Amino acid sequence: MNILIDSDVILDFFFDREPYSEDAAAILSLCETRTLNGFITPVILSNTYYLLRRTSTHLRVINKLGQLLTIIDVLTMNKRTSLNAVNSKFKDFEDAMQNFAAENHGDIEAIITRNVKDYRESNLLILTPDNFLKISTSKLS
Repeated sequence: MNILIDSDVILDFFFDREPYSEDAAAILSLCETRTLNGFITPVILSNTYYLLRRTSTHLRVINKLGQLLTIIDVLTMNKRTSLNAVNSKFKDFEDAMQNFAAENHGDIEAIITRNVKDYRESNLLILTPDNFLKISTSKLS
């Protein structure tokens, strides 16, 4: 199964934000074992760097992002993605960019986020980490 992991889930993991970090770690663990194919976008990677850098050194953050990139892939964002986002009904432009990067990929089945309401306009399955784990546990076994 191919999923886009939104930045809030990635940040829950890195910042150990309770009570969400356990679900974020479980999803990343499924990616590490290749049970799931996890994806992020360049925007998610950049935002994660920016926020982690506020609390750590450049080298430490780059090392963490490098480790993350060993277990997940990065979607392409291009003019088509941008035009889809600009012309969409999404209220949050950044979420529109994530959504259309996932939709344009063609094989992403779901976006995992805690901001489900921001993706109302999506054609993809939008799930919280908790709901995703509940639904997929039996399917992934």
